[in-house]
Amino acid sequence: MKKNKPLNKKTKKPKIKKNHKDYRMPFFIGISVCFFLVICFKLYYTMLIEEKVYAEELKELTYSKVEGTSSPRGRIFDRNHKILVDNKAVKTITFQKSKSITPKEEVDLAYNVSAHLELDFSKLSLRNKKEFWLVKYPEKARQLITKKEYKKQEERKLSNTDIENLKISRITMEELNKFTDVDNKAAYLYYLMNKGYTYDEKVIKDENVTEEEYAYIAEHNKELKGFNTKLDWERVYPYQDTFRTILGNVSSPTAGLPLEEKEKYLAKGYALNDRVGISYLEEEYEDVLKGKKPEYKVLNSHELELVKEGSRGKDIVLSIDIELQKELERILAEQVLKTKSEANTEYYNHSFSVIQDPKTGEILAMAGKQAVRNGGGYEIKDFTPSILTSPLTPGSVVKGASMLVGYNTGNVHIGEYMIDECVKIAGTPEKCSSRTLGRINDIDALAQSSNVYQFKIAMRVAGIKYYYGTPLPLNQKAFDTYRNMYHSFGLGVKTGIDLPVESLGYSSKDTQAGNLLDFVMGQYETYTTMQLSQYATTVANGGNRLQPHILKEIHKSTNTDELGELESSFQPHVLNTVDTKPEYMARIKEGFYAVVNSAKGYGKGYINPAFQGAGKTGTSQSFIDTNEDGVIDTETISTAFVGYVPSNDPKISIVVTSPDSSRPYGKSDFASLVTMRITKEITDKYFSMYPL
Repeated sequence: MKKNKPLNKKTKKPKIKKNHKDYRMPFFIGISVCFFLVICFKLYYTMLIEEKVYAEELKELTYSKVEGTSSPRGRIFDRNHKILVDNKAVKTITFQKSKSITPKEEVDLAYNVSAHLELDFSKLSLRNKKEFWLVKYPEKARQLITKKEYKKQEERKLSNTDIENLKISRITMEELNKFTDVDNKAAYLYYLMNKGYTYDEKVIKDENVTEEEYAYIAEHNKELKGFNTKLDWERVYPYQDTFRTILGNVSSPTAGLPLEEKEKYLAKGYALNDRVGISYLEEEYEDVLKGKKPEYKVLNSHELELVKEGSRGKDIVLSIDIELQKELERILAEQVLKTKSEANTEYYNHSFSVIQDPKTGEILAMAGKQAVRNGGGYEIKDFTPSILTSPLTPGSVVKGASMLVGYNTGNVHIGEYMIDECVKIAGTPEKCSSRTLGRINDIDALAQSSNVYQFKIAMRVAGIKYYYGTPLPLNQKAFDTYRNMYHSFGLGVKTGIDLPVESLGYSSKDTQAGNLLDFVMGQYETYTTMQLSQYATTVANGGNRLQPHILKEIHKSTNTDELGELESSFQPHVLNTVDTKPEYMARIKEGFYAVVNSAKGYGKGYINPAFQGAGKTGTSQSFIDTNEDGVIDTETISTAFVGYVPSNDPKISIVVTSPDSSRPYGKSDFASLVTMRITKEITDKYFSMYPL
């Protein structure tokens, strides 16, 4: 039995050895001393050893910088490196507001400088005049506002803008009429000095700057606070009007950014007074052609110190052959004028043409010319942009694509014969070819442009058993089948050309059964001349739809007249390949050859037989609004040709269109052959320049 321990018994405490030491405190002290020494060394190194380095970094981070005006743009060359667009130095007078200038000093400057400049102050607006009056007469301006209104301004019930607008509204015409021509001239200069962002460099005058004006500003620029001279630039065109519209335009120094696209450019870092490409190639290749602006440092004295030199933009080389382009424009101008003297052409006034390389998609030349009445005669104006935006009813040129639908769907066979005879659908007039052709095969149908051959294929595609005079039931799938094929050739879709505007043409949603027959002979939807050119190149190269392109190369900027190092070049871009068998495409090309070269071919005479060309003619009914009242009131006839030369190894594709070249039921039955004449003359000229 265990004995219980007494409850009050004391427990023994453990003994602590007297020689034990605590090392934690010295350890922490040592670490602290080390950190302190490192910090001291770092401060010493930063403040004494690297003082200059950090001072320069601080200077870089805190200085204000501004950019100069736009540097010269890159140049534009043709495919043979002939310069099409260059820059010319222009004497320019500028103004850049100093932060220390007072309103009174600005007014005095405006009077002083305007006395030495010729300025067209008729452009001075009433608002600009009133704003100048407010600055010129500050005491009178203050009296235009009542004490109550100033109190409301203090109470923030009226903003500063509200007060300024009240002042503007209360300036009387009586006060403004006291302005002399000297005052108005100074007011206009004051407006130019303050246009745009406050501290941007403003272009005051860059046109017709005289030697005296330039010399005065240059000699007195230190006392004329903010005014200076510089050599700016403007575009020059060695080939004058040739291809001029497609080369495009650049905004002027005074206009700066186009208002309708201001926000887009500001978001990209442009300034309001920057010059930009505003149309066609200048707009399309703005990012390439724009120069790099010089950069300045703003010193404490508000003077500028150049930090980085500006540089000219990159140069571009086009696919255009400018000598061929000149000849194309001459031929079109002459033929359009000649045609206007022919009978039955009262509604005709223009023709278009495009020449492409069918292996690359490069555009070698493109032009449109229009005859515009001038007094008792006509003058020729450029109409080239409408190649991209003015669709026409193409007529039979599309029958190559239509025939391919028949082959692909098994509804016509290579070499198959049919009877060309008028087709009659219930409730509609007879539909015929231009003449009854009798028994023909697929090659004859293309060569002699049989409508009926295409009608019979289309009815088979739609699953219709045709009988003379019976109704034609609707088949939406047949429309889709044909339209998809057309799209694969570039008809009814955007071509992808490297220009900022392009039309799709007209595509109808009316799929009545009878319209299918119009569709397959090119009498239903409309296409632009550029779309027809893409169609021609697709047939020529065997089925590859290539992106048409005007840019060929981009070259690095140089400080000399020499073309810089090649930076990039355009590579042929296949948008799609036509879905068909090689033998079917070859058969279409055989038919196109027969159009131009067979005895009965409708394209005979379009291309010199020695060149062995191929193509397809087209004649279509068109309708126009003759009195511009919005109502289509007159039927016309349009003609077109699409082709390529030579047929076995095409060097070029060519398209010519002549909308409204004659009219049915006119004073005579005469139908102009303008499209044939243009095609023949262009191909003759091309192969005289570049023999086979």
